[in-house]
Amino acid sequence: MQIKRTLITYSIAAALITLSGNAAASGFALIEQSASGLGNAFAGGAAGAEDASTVFFNSAGMSQIKGSQVVVAVHAIKPSAKFSDTGSSPASASGQPLGGDGGDAGSLAYVPNFYYVMNVNQNMKFGLGINAPFGLKTEYDAGWAGRFQALKSEVKTVNVNPALSYQMNEMVTLGLGVNYQKIDAELTNNVVLAPGVVGTAKVSGSDNDWGYNLGALFQVSPDSRVGVAYRSSISYKLSGDLLVTGPTGAVVQNPSVTADIKTPDSLSVSGFKKIDAKWDVMGDISWTGWGKFKELRVVNSSTGATASLTNENWKNTYRVSLGANHHYNEQWTSRIGIAFDQGPVEDQYRTARIPDNDRTWLAFGGKYTASSNSSVDVGYAHLFVKDSSISNNNGSAGTPSTPTVGNLVGTYKNSVDILSAQYTYSF
Repeated sequence: MQIKRTLITYSIAAALITLSGNAAASGFALIEQSASGLGNAFAGGAAGAEDASTVFFNSAGMSQIKGSQVVVAVHAIKPSAKFSDTGSSPASASGQPLGGDGGDAGSLAYVPNFYYVMNVNQNMKFGLGINAPFGLKTEYDAGWAGRFQALKSEVKTVNVNPALSYQMNEMVTLGLGVNYQKIDAELTNNVVLAPGVVGTAKVSGSDNDWGYNLGALFQVSPDSRVGVAYRSSISYKLSGDLLVTGPTGAVVQNPSVTADIKTPDSLSVSGFKKIDAKWDVMGDISWTGWGKFKELRVVNSSTGATASLTNENWKNTYRVSLGANHHYNEQWTSRIGIAFDQGPVEDQYRTARIPDNDRTWLAFGGKYTASSNSSVDVGYAHLFVKDSSISNNNGSAGTPSTPTVGNLVGTYKNSVDILSAQYTYSF
């Protein structure tokens, strides 16, 4: 029991560390919520219910967990975002040259997850998930061509998700949960303070709010089940500061500011089927309501004036995936999965802060069952991201060209690599 308590304590402590990382799902979502799921490219997430990570993917799936269980996972996410100039022009008011391509704006990040499931009674389960559903970080080299539009962009979240499942009968289980989520954001870029005088602006803010998740699991046959899961949107009003410093670092202005951000809701329909003693197959389709993200407006709290405005105009997206498990024996299982994930950013609204586009997943992984109550999962995925173009020389783009911003024109080559490990302990 002491070992169990120590494990849970350290797991929660790790998961509560401020989380960040480049989003590996579209937009700034983080779908990396289990290593077991990564091996299948998260195919069948709302129906698989293989371990306690189902708290996130579909809380109704907790009915499939025998007894109590703890899952601890960590994901190493290494995105790459490389800009190539094809005709940019400098901010003429800055009195500075155009600048370089900015290097690789992606960086290695570690994202942990923690899940716990226990019995309440014969038909009801309680679960707890601590994770990061959203995260983003892009950071360019100083002096790059788009420095007046973006230098560093970072979004970090921590989500605490208690949940319940209730098995109504042998075929139907329902689940629900609440989400307490905290968000922190930081955005920096160079600014022209006067003709030929360049400073730096940093917007930072934070907020917390509540959301909910619903799920249902249908056991359509002894070897087949279908899951449906919904996670709500969460509306934030970030409060923070706009710090503008001059070329020597002296503070030029530092007003309090606010910004409204609404995370997307999502709906997933998944299937899982055990073909025989050796093979499982799974798949799903997910919808994400990114269409709520229309603009990023930073407002001066004192005057109500708009300090900055970026038109985003994102669109709703779909993700489809297929996966399979092969059970070699009672100890070893291999996994494979593919997925196509739509990007929410349309070409005419792409910005240097989130140069996102459609991505194709290729994933594989494995599970080693060390004993009746412990197992280890590992997974790897490579995301092939479609090359994307950026051209903000008109008023409809995210950051229109002006003498103090310049005109960023070019292409992005992006990719993501993910390596995950997970320990599962049942008791």
